[in-house]
Amino acid sequence: MLTLILRRLLQLPLIVLSIYTLTLALAWAVPGSPMDKGEGRLPPVEVIKAMEARYNLDSFWGFYFSYLGSASGLKYARDWASGSMAAEDSAARALGQAPAARPVFDLGPSLQYEDWRVNEILAGSLPVSVTIGGLAMVLAMVIGLTAGLVGAVRPGSVADVGTLAVALVGISLPSFVTGTLLLLAGPVMLGIGGVASWGRIEDMLLPALTLSLPFAAYIARLTRMGMIEVMGADFIRTARAKGVPERSVVMKHALKNAFLPVLSYLGPATALAMTGSFVVERVFTVPGLGQHFVNAVLNKDLFLIMGVVLVFSTMLIVFNLAVDVLYRFVDPRIE
Repeated sequence: MLTLILRRLLQLPLIVLSIYTLTLALAWAVPGSPMDKGEGRLPPVEVIKAMEARYNLDSFWGFYFSYLGSASGLKYARDWASGSMAAEDSAARALGQAPAARPVFDLGPSLQYEDWRVNEILAGSLPVSVTIGGLAMVLAMVIGLTAGLVGAVRPGSVADVGTLAVALVGISLPSFVTGTLLLLAGPVMLGIGGVASWGRIEDMLLPALTLSLPFAAYIARLTRMGMIEVMGADFIRTARAKGVPERSVVMKHALKNAFLPVLSYLGPATALAMTGSFVVERVFTVPGLGQHFVNAVLNKDLFLIMGVVLVFSTMLIVFNLAVDVLYRFVDPRIE
């Protein structure tokens, strides 16, 4: 177990570095300049060139290595080891000023939001997306496991056909359609939840439900297929022959073994849900990470694009590692 964790943690920087390189190359190839916001009068050419030189936007490799050093913490470690950080703090105290706060992992300034740094944007928006995503995954688990169990216990029944139809609709309908329908049915018709509001518990329910439905549909299908396969196994027949109650057969013996495919799916699904759904956040005007990422792509805000991608990729790898560790607890036979 410890060997697995250490090996995957050693692989994490290499995977994130590959994602960083590919994402930056694609973002850099997009036409346009982050200094051109498409509104108002453009700054003078001298100002644009000075800003590009300041942020290393005039050189791909210059930006690549400078941003990589700041985001990975290498620049922080270098400044601390060389003593330049202590010298700057001493100079600030001599002038009667408080030393500047320096994050270890500095994701840079936002080119779109003036006087905002990417760390500050993520600190404000990521908890919102994580809250919505966590609630969505709880709902997806409850809905998906219930629907899958109902369909698997009586395959071919009306309940089974009904759950399969609901799962198919949940997978097929785009989130913006489901979100719009729930928005019309909830706040507009029934007065449940809010429109373009945030801060109350009821404001989280409809975005979380919309975000949960595609995940719930996949969980229902995986649970149903796994349960049908496991229910025909020899150990299930043995348990029934011993007189074990059907409820215990289904919940304790069958579900534990059928849950492995669901557990594999939960890793990337949870990371995807918790880092924000761009469409759902747009529909419900949720101040989460998705809104900022869409605006960053539209405005070619390289610092914000790379910051969001690095956070998302790190979360995805960590959640997949957590799934691999949980495998050993669910089924000790897996090595």
